This record gives sequence, C-alpha cells and structure tokens, in this order.
Amino acid sequence: MIDLRSDTVTTPDESMRAAAADAEVGDDVYEEDPTVAELERRAAEIADFEAALFVPSGTMGNQIAVRVHTERGEEVLIEEESHVYKWELGGLAQHAQVQTRTIDGGDRGIPSPDAIRAGHVDEDLHRPGTGLLTLENTHNSRGGIAIAPGLIDAAADAAHDLDVPVHLDGARLFNAATAHDVPAERLTREVDSVMFCLSKGLGAPVGSMLAGSESFVAEARRVRKLFGGGMRQAGIIAAPGLEALENRHRLDEDHDHARLLAEGLEVIEGLDVQEPETNIVLAETSGLGMSVAAFCDALESRDVLASEFGESTVRFCTHLDVDREDIEQAVDAVETVAATVQKS
Repeated sequence: MIDLRSDTVTTPDESMRAAAADAEVGDDVYEEDPTVAELERRAAEIADFEAALFVPSGTMGNQIAVRVHTERGEEVLIEEESHVYKWELGGLAQHAQVQTRTIDGGDRGIPSPDAIRAGHVDEDLHRPGTGLLTLENTHNSRGGIAIAPGLIDAAADAAHDLDVPVHLDGARLFNAATAHDVPAERLTREVDSVMFCLSKGLGAPVGSMLAGSESFVAEARRVRKLFGGGMRQAGIIAAPGLEALENRHRLDEDHDHARLLAEGLEVIEGLDVQEPETNIVLAETSGLGMSVAAFCDALESRDVLASEFGESTVRFCTHLDVDREDIEQAVDAVETVAATVQKS
C-alpha cells in the first residue's frame, strides 16, 4: 500500500528505534529527563528561541501557546482557513476561553498588515481587546503553501505595532524553510512563539516542540501539565525526536516527489492539479464526474491511499517513506481510475 494520506503515517527507522531503546531517561515532570532536556535545547537552538518544550502533539502545542499568550475573553486574530481554527475541535474556546476574529488571508493564507490593523480591537469597557495573532507556515488548507519570510515579518510587525503577540503554527516549518532555502530561524525571527512537529515530515513517531522566551516556556510547562501533557520517562520518545531533527535536511526529496506527482496527475483528463510548493499536492476531481470519496475508494482498491480534502478535492502528501517508484505507481493508479470513469 502506497500511503499518501499524510506525512504523519511514517514509521520510525532503525536509528530512531535504537535511540529509543538506548535513551537515558528520568522523570520529565521533575525536569530530570536528560534526553528530553537535550531535545528541548536543540529545538530552541534551531528555531532561535531562548527555550523550548516537548509536547505530545502539534495541537497541544498550539493550544498551550494560545492559553499562555491570552486572557479569557480576548479576541484572537486568525486566518480563516488555518489549522488552529478549523481542525482543533474549537480548542481556543474550550481551553483558552477566547473568541476568534477571522481574517481572509487570500490565496497565500497570510493576513496583510492592513487586514490585521482592520481586525484589531482595542480593549475598553465593552470590548475585550485583541490578545493574539496566529499565523501558519506551511499552510495546510491552502495546499502546503510556503509563506515567504518577508510576509511573516510584515504580519508580525503589524501586530507588534498594536502590542499584540504572534504565535506561528509551524507544524511543517522546515518544509517552508526548505522551499525558500532559508534556515528555520529566518521564518521565526519576528514571532513570539512557534510550534513545529517532529512527527510529520521529520518522521518521528510522536511529538512536537513549542518554543519561545524562557518566561513563555515556563508558563507553557504549567499549562502542559494542566492539559494532561506532563510526561514521565519521556526520553524514550524524545530520543527519536532528536534523530528526526536531522531529517530536516532531506525534505527537498519530498518536495521533488510532490512535483513529480503533480506533473503526472496534471495530464490526466478530468483532474485540475495545484502546483505544489512543498510536499502537499491538491487535485480537484469534479471533472471526473465522481465524488472524492468514490475516487479515494477506487484508489485504495489499487493500493494507493489519499485524503478527502473537501467536496471535490483530494490531497496527496509525500514523505520519507515514499520513493520515486511509489510516486510513479500512484500516478498509474490514478490514470487507471480516471480511464475507468471515462469508459463508463
């Protein structure tokens, strides 16, 4: 089975398994796990922040960040297609007790400075005020778009001019850095906190990192405990995370495979394919005259897995467990499905 549903489906390689088996551990709630401490140190260094915190998932990392940055009832300026708004179970309302004010980020999924200024609300007797701006890079719902450093800077500067902090959902931060050929720290330079996943393109079996100032991370550690994320001998899962950090240097392979996949799909009659910028390929299937669910079922019967991504959109995601031969076989499977539909 060629699994292109997500880059979360990767399995740990032998080096990760060996690292887990040999990891030096301690009780991380007491901050006594040396492997976790080393992972947090390396993550902070790579993202160029004072400190970092190991969390079980990207969603938890985002939710902790919002809770730390805001006060109850405040508004969060948020791009209308962003993951933290659409795909985290309304956690902003449940965990941080904040309300959202959505902004149209346009085709690139990044709010303009003017839109940020227009969405900002001053605190007064009747209104809670704006407490946070959240950004996302790469932008999942927009098809893995890699937002340029200058656009992140401009949005963050606009928020800071209004005394509003900025959190970056960088679940696929290193894909964005690879696409723009810059170090990850260039994309985080103007934001106040960032979350990035170890378990997506980097291939770790579990975990994400939340980075920020020392005071931010100290409070984030308390909120992680509140959310049930305090872990004990977590070095066993932190050790594969350390190995995964080195995989940030190979993400161009996934991007090449995504381009190869898109090139193969775009010549198939009935498909409209968005040109990929990173490792995500979106294809509109309405021209085939079949539902996305039927399309994905037909692919699965030919040993290819893809994700439904809307009423007429399917998502393919390349990752380190997929090679060039797998991509070619996936294209062949799509061609077969399309030909079958056309004959009928």
